[in-house]
Amino acid sequence: MKHRGAIAATILISLSVSGASKGGLDPSRYIEDVKYLASEQLRGRGNGMPELELAAKYIADQYKAAGLAPAFGKSYFQPFMLTTNAKVGDRNKFSDSLSKQKWQMEKDFVPFNFSSSGKLTAPVVFAGYGITAKEYNYDDYEGLDVKGKIVLVLRYEPQEFDEKSVFAGKVMTRHSQFDAKAINAKMHGAAGVLLINNVIAHPNDTGKLERFGRAAGPSEAGVPFVQLRPEIVDAWFAASGKSLKEISEGIDKDLKPRSFAFDSKLKVSMEVDVVREVKKVHNVGAYLKGETDEFVIIGGHYDHLGLGEQFSLAPSMAGKAHVGADDNASGTAGVLEMARYFAAGPKPQRGLLFLNFAGEELGLLGSAYLTENSPLPLDKAVAMINMDMIGRMREGSVIVGGVGTGSTFKPMMDTLAAKHPALKLETSEQGGVGSSDHTSFTAKRIPVLFFFTGLHMDYHRPTDTWDKINAEGAVELLSLVGEAAMQLSTGNRPQFQKVAEPPPMAGGSSSASGYGPSFGSIPDMAFSGKGVKFSDLREGSPAQKAGLKPGDIMVAFDGKKIDNLYDFTYALRGKQVGDEIPVTVLRAGEQMTVRVKLEARR
Repeated sequence: MKHRGAIAATILISLSVSGASKGGLDPSRYIEDVKYLASEQLRGRGNGMPELELAAKYIADQYKAAGLAPAFGKSYFQPFMLTTNAKVGDRNKFSDSLSKQKWQMEKDFVPFNFSSSGKLTAPVVFAGYGITAKEYNYDDYEGLDVKGKIVLVLRYEPQEFDEKSVFAGKVMTRHSQFDAKAINAKMHGAAGVLLINNVIAHPNDTGKLERFGRAAGPSEAGVPFVQLRPEIVDAWFAASGKSLKEISEGIDKDLKPRSFAFDSKLKVSMEVDVVREVKKVHNVGAYLKGETDEFVIIGGHYDHLGLGEQFSLAPSMAGKAHVGADDNASGTAGVLEMARYFAAGPKPQRGLLFLNFAGEELGLLGSAYLTENSPLPLDKAVAMINMDMIGRMREGSVIVGGVGTGSTFKPMMDTLAAKHPALKLETSEQGGVGSSDHTSFTAKRIPVLFFFTGLHMDYHRPTDTWDKINAEGAVELLSLVGEAAMQLSTGNRPQFQKVAEPPPMAGGSSSASGYGPSFGSIPDMAFSGKGVKFSDLREGSPAQKAGLKPGDIMVAFDGKKIDNLYDFTYALRGKQVGDEIPVTVLRAGEQMTVRVKLEARR
């Protein structure tokens, strides 16, 4: 793709819709929106950062300048609270009975950002790499009693340099990730988890501690989780007559666990203090009233990663502004251009609700909140159009998801594709469920269209900058989006259709064995309580066949307590197709258990 910078102000691309006699879509105005939203001044528009509020004010000012009414009563802003980040508190302590030494925070130990807080004194058990991998016939916890005890585990996984290893050799599996080790220990009954670098396999890691805030995981794992300098545990192994070097090399040699309980004289006392920051953020919205009480939603998220932290795909650049020009200043600027165009005319028969969501990067939280607190009755919503990353079009290629969710969408998109030969539309009946805000509306049985120009090497990196945005291509796409919005505003109302969807990638990257069998639930990402709340269930899925319903809250899976989506994802990975699993849910406050027979993913 040829990257474009500023575009000449004389270029205007008008919508070819009935009655389009005024206004137009302006690529120079579009790129100015992107430049501001993706500027260093806004420091990546991170949730909870003051710069996100600057972006919200900018968006609201554009709506006001266009003459559009506020969407939320007298305000363009819809406030809501979310947990944005974690920071180290003042009361982190660690000591052990053998050294009788109080180890120093940051120098000797550091909690993980998703660690639970609290005080704990308990004996210690060594559990190898902390892995239970039935698919590899490997389990560090086999025959090991860890209930109420603190578990010490090694970083990484066995045979990581052996290309013939069942663990896939140099490609790390899901089992190596920090959150997986914490969740597995918790599910085996551990009261706390300690992690050390495997300095036998990685001698250069001696003394290195993971920087707080860099590890991906749940907002809270439900168990204290601390990393130690490996030198601290040398005396522990010596007191038990063990050698970490021999244990590590032995596991690598024959792939047999060598877990054991440390000498009974060893007790660890620790206090973990992780403070979770809860901040107020805002969805932003404007409304153009139509002739009826029905309306079409045009939206996209405006938050991004701020300074990167644990979500950056360029970890060495964490702390630098991840400005998010394509993700999603491009979609936000698209929503603003649509708003300006329709505010100037043509006037739609149905209303148009323009929405910009916060909290998307933390799990679709803004759109989920809005669907539970909509300023307009959602049964009057005809369709939702979502624009997320529309700024890096290459050779006219555009992905359009969700075409199967509305009964009129396919013929409409076929007609629009023919009218826009410069655009190469890759339409999919699927895509109504995914990792962007349209998913929140699909769960409310609202037909959705998702426009997206594809991933690239700058995704979730500081290099996703405004000068790489293809403004002309984005505006050409917006001309099509505008026509779609006009047709949805004037034509027959599409009926919502459920479409068989591919499984979502919740909970992290894949392991060599994939994501496990199919269950079929769609999580409610706005739910902040214990468990996993279902916003919807996939048609014909095992969960639906078992009688589970939207609104149910899963609290146990195969007898294991489920605190969050990470717990559920981890537990599901360990099961096989055909397993019949007891699942306990809360429904209207009442606890009930059903048996779900897991199926193969399709």
